[in-house]
Amino acid sequence: MYAAIVFLPLLGFLIAGIFGRLIGSRASEVVTTSLLMVSAALSWVAFFHVGFSDVEPVKVPLSDWIVSGALEIHWALRIDTLTVVMMIVVTSVSALVHLYSIGYMSHDPDRPRFFAYLSLFTFAMLMLITADNIVQMFFGWEGVGLASYLLIGFWYTRPSAVAAAIKAFVVNRVGDFGFMLGIFALFALVGSVDLDTIFSEAGSLSTTTMTFLGYQVNAVETICFLLFIGAMGKSAQIGLHTWLPDAMEGPTPVSALIHAATMVTAGVFMVARMSPLFEYAPTALTFVTFIGATTAFFAATIGCVQNDIKRVIAYSTCSQLGYMFAALGVGAYSAGIFHLMTHGFFKALLFLGAGSVIHAMHDEQDMRKMGGLAKKIPWTYAAMVIGGLALTGFPFTSGYFSKDAIIEATFAAENPFSAYAFWLTLFAALLTAFYTWRLIFMTFHGKTRATADVFKHAHESPPVMLIPLAALSFGALFAGFLLHNEFIGHGYEHFWRTSLYLGEENHVLEEMHHLPGWVPIAPSIMMVIGVAWAYWWYMAAPKTPVTLAREHPALYQFLLNKWYFDELYDTIFVRPAKWLGRFLWKKGDGWLIDGFGPDGVSHRVLDVTQRVVRLQTGYIYHYAFAMLIGVAALVTWAMLSGVGAP
Repeated sequence: MYAAIVFLPLLGFLIAGIFGRLIGSRASEVVTTSLLMVSAALSWVAFFHVGFSDVEPVKVPLSDWIVSGALEIHWALRIDTLTVVMMIVVTSVSALVHLYSIGYMSHDPDRPRFFAYLSLFTFAMLMLITADNIVQMFFGWEGVGLASYLLIGFWYTRPSAVAAAIKAFVVNRVGDFGFMLGIFALFALVGSVDLDTIFSEAGSLSTTTMTFLGYQVNAVETICFLLFIGAMGKSAQIGLHTWLPDAMEGPTPVSALIHAATMVTAGVFMVARMSPLFEYAPTALTFVTFIGATTAFFAATIGCVQNDIKRVIAYSTCSQLGYMFAALGVGAYSAGIFHLMTHGFFKALLFLGAGSVIHAMHDEQDMRKMGGLAKKIPWTYAAMVIGGLALTGFPFTSGYFSKDAIIEATFAAENPFSAYAFWLTLFAALLTAFYTWRLIFMTFHGKTRATADVFKHAHESPPVMLIPLAALSFGALFAGFLLHNEFIGHGYEHFWRTSLYLGEENHVLEEMHHLPGWVPIAPSIMMVIGVAWAYWWYMAAPKTPVTLAREHPALYQFLLNKWYFDELYDTIFVRPAKWLGRFLWKKGDGWLIDGFGPDGVSHRVLDVTQRVVRLQTGYIYHYAFAMLIGVAALVTWAMLSGVGAP
């Protein structure tokens, strides 16, 4: 069963990718979607079998992979509670995205290629989460990077899509370099890449030093820092986040898959999987807390001023990932994974809902050109409201249980940056409510700002697109309520068992249940303030934000331009790299190597031959004169050299 879950998407990729043109677009859609549906159904069976029984974690051996000296890597699937939780998120969202794409991509001529890429993406993510060793995990890690490049740049005739795909690939390589260094260090110190072996040596690594960049450093702290750098790139944390908003250049179903179930959650999963190491690295966990909380606040501020409906949701993803890392940083690993799961449902719902809006508005994505759509597309409106309620943490929706748990965990923790994380995530909750309901009010309420023709022809999406919205709405409403006790309640130890590691001094999940009375209600108060703020600005007094933007242009431009990270990187890295490349091309390669090498030699030969050719005039007296010169030179040489003398 476990092998089928992983390899059915690969089978769909091979069928649609190799035989797509032969079997046609409709068959490619049906085959890949059906295989993903089967994989998702089996994942739910595995979830209940592993998570709600006394079954011990199992390993499914597949084959020997790499044997080179002391390095032995066996291909196997690691099945425990953490794995099956990730399985249901990945396969369920992916299956619904496949189904949704049948309607959304119905007019695209390259549907077999699109569905093949989607299935490849899912297979790579499944390989990552089922990895039993860190090299196998890296294989899946790079696989989702490749698939994201292919999907973001799917419409490769658009220069913006090509640029976004390259940007995502390059920025992720920066983080992946840190991940690789962490893998190399683990193998050098432990002599194995097997996860169980690494975890068994975590205690000894905490007292071991290693040489890194010329300094003697603590081994486990350094390794965890390096691993987290990889997570920062893949999960778009501040500093390595710039690729994520540009990923919106891909088709909307791709955005839902990248932002909800695959790719961006890979970094969160990796840190949770490596929790036995991170528990021995308090400094690294402090850094994780700082980066996560900062990202949650930073991305939320940017989302408040974006006008592209997909970019608002994209920055929301970036912010919510910050929440997850803040939870991991304070040791509340199960709370971080809980939010990963609930976020997968309501964020996929929001992205697919946004795709339905774009579909209705004839590919328009600017919210300033929308409004009044609630009556035109009521089912999409209902789905977006449900997703918005869950994202903002409305009581008893899924986000209420998972996001509020993270805020409470940061308050209960004793991490040096836990107080910092508490206040930033709390304020980010207010901003989350503001930008979410700003999106809903601008898109669905008030007078329409669309052209008369576009608004007249706005229509509801077909059932094949609405059914996934309904399924995801159920998850966004009830997943938190149904599973919160197992994930973060008093039953968490039996549910997670050995898949997440909590050190003897880590009591954050217990302390969460003994907080001052104002802490649990603080996120809900912030949510109410944020909704009221959005209503005031965009419904009651819609001229207010325009007036404030004019009165504070510097702040508005700072947020609108995303804290100028792209401009900063362009100045520090991109332009110097382009200048150096152009210099080496023109001067190093063109002038020096080619000029004095093959091109230079060929030019000199041509110069000589062109001058020699001029001697061939065709006149007899020129040749006779040349012969006379030759004879004179020969006689002169004979006289001077004494040739023929007695």
